[in-house]
Amino acid sequence: MTVQDKSHIPPDIIFILIDDLGWRDLTCYGSTFYETPRIDQLAAQGALLTDAYAAAPVCSPTRASLLTGKYPATLGITDWIGAHSQGRLMAVPYLDHLPKHEITIATALRHLGYRTWHVGKWHLGDTDTWPEHHGFDINIGGCGWGHPRQGHFAPWGLPNLPEGEPGTYLADRLTDEALRLLQTPHTQPYFLNLCYYAVHTPVQAPQDLIEKYRNKAAAMGLDNLPEFQDGEYFSCAHKRDQRVRRRLLQSDPIYAAMVENLDSNIGRLLQALATSGRAENTMVIFTSDNGGLATAEGSPTCNSPLAQGKGWMYEGGTRVPFIVRWPGMISPGIRCTQPISSPDIFPTLLDAAGSVANTSAEIEGQSLMPLLLDQPWLDRPLFWHYPHYSNQGGTPACSIRRGDWKLIEFFETQTLELYHLRDDIAESRNVATAHPTIRKELHDLLKAWRSNSGAVIPQPNCNWRPVRPPHLDGPEV
Repeated sequence: MTVQDKSHIPPDIIFILIDDLGWRDLTCYGSTFYETPRIDQLAAQGALLTDAYAAAPVCSPTRASLLTGKYPATLGITDWIGAHSQGRLMAVPYLDHLPKHEITIATALRHLGYRTWHVGKWHLGDTDTWPEHHGFDINIGGCGWGHPRQGHFAPWGLPNLPEGEPGTYLADRLTDEALRLLQTPHTQPYFLNLCYYAVHTPVQAPQDLIEKYRNKAAAMGLDNLPEFQDGEYFSCAHKRDQRVRRRLLQSDPIYAAMVENLDSNIGRLLQALATSGRAENTMVIFTSDNGGLATAEGSPTCNSPLAQGKGWMYEGGTRVPFIVRWPGMISPGIRCTQPISSPDIFPTLLDAAGSVANTSAEIEGQSLMPLLLDQPWLDRPLFWHYPHYSNQGGTPACSIRRGDWKLIEFFETQTLELYHLRDDIAESRNVATAHPTIRKELHDLLKAWRSNSGAVIPQPNCNWRPVRPPHLDGPEV
């Protein structure tokens, strides 16, 4: 029985998007340092997907993909808006906003009678492309900013969030705003797009929680272990005098405090939902926009056993936590290993609402409802295209996953890497030479998809001069 076959009241939908949360940053995904009991309970009450992916290793492309059901390459939004980088390859142009002609999930749900609310981070263009221009009835805190520029404690200076009392924590305030919306009398179903600015830098948290995790790190002996490993120099021109710094373990007390604060706020939201009388017909989805920040900008978390982190095409950059609960529809305790990606959210939410995606809208995702309802599921390859140098050390690349196989093509070196993820989740053994047939099949699929999507390929930078400042050691790059 599909959602469309069943006579049902369209559910309320709460979509919770965390900024930069890593795949390993929840207890239910294996963290032994961070504490997330409320999110863990949410997972126990629904489905936890082990092989869920963001459509890009950075934020804006994934956010655009979640809203439209399209891949970032198709949309032309392939980097975080505001980014510019080059190295051996030239900078690739990308769209710096979500065009108004794109049909978002908010617009589609509003046409189905939903009230649509956005709370928190947007980062998809300037004023005339904010949420209210993309199908949202209400926009609180969503603007062109990619992070809280003045910090997570008020005053924030956000242009469309009334200022808080000095010292008010931003995640707490955004939750308050979401609760106010949920408690507003309404008879229509609602779609709440709740996008926290945490755990993006600056890494800041309430002091009492920081002290808790400092004590915990000491009690676990983590403060006596090596935290970082300095690696190669960055390949991007604007950071080429710096080394990539990889975090070796989860032990940062401030980051841990940020994670627990988020968990507490989500607990507040779920408790309010439970007392509202609408929880039984509310679909809650929880995920992240890219992998955890593990190799730069303080490297506050570690994604091990996944390789690398935010800004990289390896698993640590794109694999993210994904939890969905819908009482009475999705059985509790499901643990799903099927690979899914950001474009799947649009058709999933339409399906849940009792509608179907319009094929003329060029939706590239696939509804997850059959998968979540234990019905036949059509497997298909997933694709990524990130033709940019990241701030975290990643270089321009694209990739494909089909089944357990993943192929990465690096544009700078024109090399291919092939991994069997079920046997090698850490991507530590490149088996491209040992499996030439699979390598070619995946590469052909990747090239065909790239061509059909209009993906832009970076070109050599004729002005690149691999000269390192004389006071630095290490080889030229």
